[in-house]
Parts: sequence; structure tokens; C-alpha cells
Amino acid sequence: MTEPRTATEPRGTKQVHLAAHFPGVNNTTVWSDPRSGSHIEFDSFTHFAQTAERGLFDFLFLAEGLRLREQHGEIYDLDVVGRPDTFTVLAALAAVTEHLGLAGTINSTFNEPLEVARQFASLDHLSDGRAAWNVVTSWDAFTGQNFRRGGYLPADQRYRRARQFLETAIELWDSWSDDDIVADRESGRFLRRDDAGAFAHRDDQFDISGHFPVPRSPQGRPVIFQAGDSEEGREFAAARADAIFSRHARRDEGRAFYADVKGRLAAHGRTPSDLLILPAATFVLGDTDAEAADLAHDVRLAQVSGQTAIKFLEQLWNRDLSDHDPDGPLPTIDPIPGENTVAQGRASVRIHRDPRDVAAEWRQLADARNLTTRELIIEVTGRQSFVGSAQTVAREINDLVQADASDGFILVPHITPGGLDRFVDEVVPVLQELGVYRTGYPGHTLRENLGLGAPRTANSPVGIG
Repeated sequence: MTEPRTATEPRGTKQVHLAAHFPGVNNTTVWSDPRSGSHIEFDSFTHFAQTAERGLFDFLFLAEGLRLREQHGEIYDLDVVGRPDTFTVLAALAAVTEHLGLAGTINSTFNEPLEVARQFASLDHLSDGRAAWNVVTSWDAFTGQNFRRGGYLPADQRYRRARQFLETAIELWDSWSDDDIVADRESGRFLRRDDAGAFAHRDDQFDISGHFPVPRSPQGRPVIFQAGDSEEGREFAAARADAIFSRHARRDEGRAFYADVKGRLAAHGRTPSDLLILPAATFVLGDTDAEAADLAHDVRLAQVSGQTAIKFLEQLWNRDLSDHDPDGPLPTIDPIPGENTVAQGRASVRIHRDPRDVAAEWRQLADARNLTTRELIIEVTGRQSFVGSAQTVAREINDLVQADASDGFILVPHITPGGLDRFVDEVVPVLQELGVYRTGYPGHTLRENLGLGAPRTANSPVGIG
């Protein structure tokens, strides 16, 4: 287990952390590729997870989808549609893997703390200490229509509920001690104390009491992830999270995000080693850098078809552009500001605070580089990608980690389930030769493999972590 580094202690070479995101409902996944398989059959999850474990990855990550996305009132089916239940998949994967962490995204807006705490404690038991929870909030009324709660909460209330939700879940997990079960056959006494699992929690969100039904799990509590990027999200992560699933993977923006979030930890009684920053990234490998560049170009064309380009355009313009030519210039008309009525259930529509300003930036970029609409969408929707030979990709990953742009990466292949195979076979050995990647799992639990300390309880002397 990694000991926290003091402020005056010189830092050695950082070790790279790697994880794998089973691709979900987005155009990163090229489902039409002949090499792609099912996104719901268990064989796909098994192949993906066992490949990640063969590559000594820290964990497999699942996102959440609570309602099928729509555009113009119709199901958006250009991407993969539908996701199976997170806990069902992760519990099944626990049986076919031995070391790989199992990270699931579960929202704190439409669920209840006891149910989520019970599910994650159960997963941590079943996996022998490999569970992780990506705590998210759900933002839109469209998704809320699927739930009894309905509607949605303003941003400040969502994060207040999320904080109190997590605090409540931690109280439930900590209601059991490690030695509460004695199971003494001679005396007939099973529990050490009568109040094992007792809890009583009351705040403006939750008023619950009773006994938590699941004994303390191998990790004490699951590893906590956070994925929000707002001011509230960064503070939430600094106070409570063990790792952040970020979108800032490029060097300069990654270093800025890394410094900002790690700089917030001291105010919460925590050190930089208490929180890992793990951006998502894609990759394309070739025998040479030139071959990989050609392949990456083909992948982007497959990810952004003409139809997809128009749909992305409509999501910013907030109007019907079905007659627009994707191989022509951008529309001359302006976007419709205000509530997006075209796309439902898509978080990306919130990124652009003023669509008219964004449209102006896109026109400027398209004019400067003589880009068609489709070419422009390919350019502006691209995320950090590692493109090159195995040696090039390994060196770039390591450079970014050593430069404190991240502590590692959550890789999102464009092919499911075989997209990780080549990375594990070719890039992992190079990282190992560089001395920045493990040759075996260092611990038994996910928390140990991530180099995180044991979770602090109410009796811990420092902080609230």
C-alpha cells in the first residue's frame, strides 16, 4: 500500500494507473464495424474484463443510462441503444475475474442511500474487496419522468443531496465494525454487540433509522469516484472522492485540472495521494505512427457519419437541420438559445453555455481551415486520443502522467469487446519496460491496488475522508 508523501519528500517516478471503460451509448463506439460484438451479451463483458485483468488494469468502469435518449421525439439510434443493469453485470463479472476492480456509476438523485449502500456493500463482499462507486447526480426532468421522484433538482440542491446521500451511505457502511461477527458455535453467539449495524440519520434530505443489513465489507466501503467538473463537483471530489473520472486528458488542460483539484485537498484535511485523477482517453494503434494516423482518420469517419454530424449540429443549433448538407459549410442561420427542445437525455447539450457564441467559434474554425460541417464536427467532438505505435503511445501516456496531467487513464476503445486486446498485448509491455507499470497486482483489494489508504471512520484522527 502506498504511504502518503510529505510536502518536503522528493517524488520518485510515478506509476501509471490504467482502467477500462466498457463503451456505452455514444458515437465513440463503432458498433457497425464487423469486429464489434454484442453490447449486452455476457460474453462481451467477460472478454473485455478478462482482457483488462490480463493487462493488470486497476478496474473496469460502467457508465449509467436511465432513459433512452431522444432527438425530435424519437429514440436516438445512431449509437448503441440500451444498457443492462450495472449491479447485475458487475456481480457477474466478479465471478469470472480475480483482481480487477468493478466500478459502477449510480446516481444520487433518484435512488435512496440504504439501497445503494446495501448493493455496493454486497458487491464488495462478492468480489472480495473490488467494488467502486462513481457518485453522480442526474440533471434533467426528461430522465426524471422515469422515476417516482419526477422532475429534477437545481444544481446546488443536486450536489447537496449528493453530499448528504454519500454521508448517509458512509454512516451505514461504518455502522458495522470489522470484528462484529464472532460466530461462536460453543456459546451460540453470532454477533459481538447487540447494536451492530445500528444507525439513525436525519437531515433535510433523509430521515432513516434501523440496522444496516450487510456486515462490513472487505474494503470497509467501496472506492468512491466522482465525475462532475463544475465548481461544486470539484469541491465534492476534494472532500470525499478517492478518484476522479475527468475529461481533461490533454496536457495543458489536464495539468490545470490536476493542480486545481489536488490543491483543494488540504482544506479538507487530505493529501494529494488521497485522490487519483484519471481522465478518459481513446487510442488507435498501428505498426508505425503513420499507419496509426491513417487508421485513426478512418475511425473518426466511422464515428461521425454524415447523419451523426447533422444530429450533433442540431444539438447545438437547437433546431431541425435535417435538410442540411453534412459535406457543405455550416448553417448561416443562428442557433436558438434557451432550453434545448431538440435533444433529450444528452448531457453534452449543457456544455455550451451560449450556443450562439459556440456557433461563431465553429464558423471561425471552419473558415480558417476550410472544413465542411462533418469535418468540423469531427474536429470539435474529438477527445484525447493516443495514436501511434505501441512505443509512441506508451511514451505519451507516461509523459502525461509524469507531467502531472493525470495519474493514469481510463481507456475507451472504439471496438467492443476486443478493442483492448492489442493495447494489452503491445503497450502494456512497453510501459513495464519503462518501469512505470506493474508486473503483478500489488494488493488484494481495489483500494490497495490504487495505492489508497484504508477509509477513515468517524474515529479517525484526521479529516473526514
